[in-house]
Amino acid sequence: MADNGAQEAAVDISVLARASIPFGDNSVWADVSPLLEAACKDLRDGDLIHGDNFNLFAAMSALEIMDPKMDSGIVCKYYSVDEAIENGAAPVPISFDKTVDVQRAIDIMDHLLACEATWHKGHSLAQTVFSCIYLLRPDRTSSHALLHSYCRVIRATCKAVISVVSDARTHEEEDLFTMAYGLPLDGDGDEKCLSLLNAVEETTSRQLRACKAQSSRRRVLEDIEPLQTNLDLEEGYCKALLCRLRFRKHFYHVLTSMRRPQGRGLELARKHISSCILELECILKSSEFLRSSACGSCEDIIDDSTTGSGCQPVGFDASLNSRLSAPTPPRAIKILSWKKAIEYFVKLLHDLDILCSYSLDPLLEGVLQFVVQFQKSQPDLVARSHLQLLLLQDGKLYGRDSIFAVITRAAALPEVTKNHDIQKNEYIVQLGQLVINMLKILCTNAAWQRRKLGKMLQDWRVIYVQLELVFRKDFGEVSSIPDDENICVKIFRHILLWVEEQTYWIASRFLILGFELELYSPSEYCMVYWYIYVVLIKLAEKTHLKMATRNDTSKEFDK
Repeated sequence: MADNGAQEAAVDISVLARASIPFGDNSVWADVSPLLEAACKDLRDGDLIHGDNFNLFAAMSALEIMDPKMDSGIVCKYYSVDEAIENGAAPVPISFDKTVDVQRAIDIMDHLLACEATWHKGHSLAQTVFSCIYLLRPDRTSSHALLHSYCRVIRATCKAVISVVSDARTHEEEDLFTMAYGLPLDGDGDEKCLSLLNAVEETTSRQLRACKAQSSRRRVLEDIEPLQTNLDLEEGYCKALLCRLRFRKHFYHVLTSMRRPQGRGLELARKHISSCILELECILKSSEFLRSSACGSCEDIIDDSTTGSGCQPVGFDASLNSRLSAPTPPRAIKILSWKKAIEYFVKLLHDLDILCSYSLDPLLEGVLQFVVQFQKSQPDLVARSHLQLLLLQDGKLYGRDSIFAVITRAAALPEVTKNHDIQKNEYIVQLGQLVINMLKILCTNAAWQRRKLGKMLQDWRVIYVQLELVFRKDFGEVSSIPDDENICVKIFRHILLWVEEQTYWIASRFLILGFELELYSPSEYCMVYWYIYVVLIKLAEKTHLKMATRNDTSKEFDK
């Protein structure tokens, strides 16, 4: 394909040829760079060089030079983690100058935050968070308490997030998200990450209190070793470190609290979410101090930098894992800027706060309304995974109400019917699974959701026909059954009516999502509006009929 990267392409082909073609003493290698340069000048975008025996299938199967998903490139500074460490890419201590050591530690924290946000956006873990060499060799940081505790809580957080997304199975949208590539996610002692982090936080807090003590400052600092050598910068560095450590601690608590069964940890999670947002504000404010204190060592400070100081962090190499892990996409991706990463986490926390403030409505109508409203804010994968795990636990709504009980309540049946033996019917069981699948689908992104809802419409129509056939087989024609018939008849009637109502609701959601995704052209609006009008009329009819029969049925069940 035509491309400006002729030099890199030439070396790529040369390396590929040397690796795959055996050669002897009589082999002669020729530099093809001039040939490729000439070809690039003559080729236009989309043109392809091919021989007589090189067909379209071969072209589609070939290595596409400069494609970030196909071509690993030749830019690789180190070929192994050990080589990177030997060349000083990830020193411990980070610097023998304590002030520089603290500054660089903060830069590492900031870059890891940017990497984590980039990972949440769908890129691979190997090219984002685990591009940090310190994470690839966990034991090396044991002598550096600050870096060691931070790396441990990062690994524990990544493991918790992967667990949430995997359990919710929403990672089908982003198939790279949950792949660990054999990376050291399970470090020995990571379960103690909070105790280590708390110890470092307490030490830093004491150092901050010491430098704030004006009247006895000299005496206090004699008892407590300062964080770094420049006492004029001590308070600023202590504050910058504390807000980062505290954010990590509270964010980990958010993830663990929200995983408690039946929503028992939601109130506690909200408190930690509030603390996280406050700490993020402090992290953002610390940028001015970090830039001023690091201006002498950072030549180029730009807005899209991945650290608060604007400096390039040490200890990172995104190309390492592309060589070590075969399934890893080869080329390094662009990491989100530090400010974009903070914006992402603020939005994520606000979305999680909405979930935690939800009243766990037992009515399915309320659940559907909440999910649709929540999706309007376009939550990312992690928030939607937490939503699904909140709604569905152990095959029950919120882990408390059986799906049959949810259906009977939605179908306007009295509470006494939720334990009826009819729930063991094969098609009633299938209906319950359809409800579960519907809730899972509504927690996915808009494009995935519309595609799945379109397929699900047929499933709901099929289950209605099957239930109707069972009803007629067991009880005869619907019109011939008297009103005072047995309980099973009444349950079947209500459920059939509700299945119709739900089918129209799914159809309306499917049509409306087309507007959100901008799938309709203006010439199609008239037809789409007509479809929506018909569906909503039918939905209103079924809802009104269900409400009209609710009171009569309740009186009959009470007799």
